[in-house]
Amino acid sequence: MATPLVALQKPKDISLDEIEAELRNIWRSQSDGSSAPGATRATTFSMVIYEPEEIQQRLAALSLYKEAIDGEHGPATKAAVTDFQKAYNLRITGRVDTETLARLREECDRLPPDRLSFKNSDIRGFTFSESLAAQNPCRVITLCPILGEDTGVTAQVSAYCPVQKNNTSNLICCEYITLRGTKSALERVGDLVESLIVSDLPKFVWWKATPNEEQPLFRSLAASSSCVILDSSYFSDAAAELPKIKKLIDSGTNVADLNWYRLAPWQELTASSFDPPERRVALMEVDQVSIDYENGNPAQALMYLGWMASRLDWQPEAYKDEGGDYDIQRIRFSRADGRQIETELAAVPIADWGEILGDLTGLRLSSTNPEANCCTVLCSETVGCMRMESGGGAQSCLFQEVTALSDQRSDLLLGQQLQRWGEDVLFEESLAVATEILQMVDA
Repeated sequence: MATPLVALQKPKDISLDEIEAELRNIWRSQSDGSSAPGATRATTFSMVIYEPEEIQQRLAALSLYKEAIDGEHGPATKAAVTDFQKAYNLRITGRVDTETLARLREECDRLPPDRLSFKNSDIRGFTFSESLAAQNPCRVITLCPILGEDTGVTAQVSAYCPVQKNNTSNLICCEYITLRGTKSALERVGDLVESLIVSDLPKFVWWKATPNEEQPLFRSLAASSSCVILDSSYFSDAAAELPKIKKLIDSGTNVADLNWYRLAPWQELTASSFDPPERRVALMEVDQVSIDYENGNPAQALMYLGWMASRLDWQPEAYKDEGGDYDIQRIRFSRADGRQIETELAAVPIADWGEILGDLTGLRLSSTNPEANCCTVLCSETVGCMRMESGGGAQSCLFQEVTALSDQRSDLLLGQQLQRWGEDVLFEESLAVATEILQMVDA
């Protein structure tokens, strides 16, 4: 739900060189002796949001999506994706998987440039979640790539204030700048974007796409940011993109993956399952791990496995792709004492898709030692364990249900991340192991 916002001045189209002047005019108009509550400029941080929203735009160009371009993949977007998949004989999921995205791009590329336009309203940059607005950013610069012909970049500026319940309080107001143009046009104004970021304050970049060091705009913004915020649930090819995050971190950039924080309930329940003294020692007997996740994106599964391996000092040794209906991947680890650990990742087809592509659905930790008291099965409360439960062992395993985070959406997780940004050693160590696994895939 979006925060109620009061506009000090309605957004208006202006030229790029008029942005700062227009913002000064907005604030000058608020100090004219009006009896309305005073407006104070926020001084917390600056943020650049890269909001490509390719899917809705392409579906709109094909006349399949009729709603506003807003970046929120709700029922209308899912229905449009389903219609597209039916029309082109693709696997019907309502989700944009790698195959669907490739075909969507192919069909749109066949259209002449003038047909890439659409009548849908584009409200990117004009709707702000409560979690972001509550942080009182000093300035938010939203970059909205558009399809079609390159006709330059347009800018809109405004100042907004969350509505205050106490009418005697000053309004804490933030500046919003929205730039629209083709991807190449936005690249041309990269220097201007950087000049608009307020100096001497933390600078965040929320990049709602895959990280691409070959893209000059991404490279320059990442180099100057306090933290680059990504969400690997967006990635169409997590196996190719996760190593790019590792490379960014190795270059000295602070990176936060919002998808990593969705794993917290699974990590916490795994750890608590071995808290009792009689089970604590049994943890070292675990040498078989099965992880089920929603088919479509293995990022969560890989990061969870990386987390477990990094905590227990398992070293990846071998990788095997078995494929099949569950796209089985097997990874063998070894411990310092020579013990082998066999792990399995399975992409489980789900009839009722969750909110996040690639969510974990089930986890089983067990041992080849029949005397070990370590068998643990964790199940998603919404999907269940499916394969885990059908495998038997209910008498000897500890079964627990994992309740997902109540706020899984990226914008809500973002609000939490803005309060604790900086180096996340646990994430970095887990990602390092996941990257080692993916390197074996390419070998």
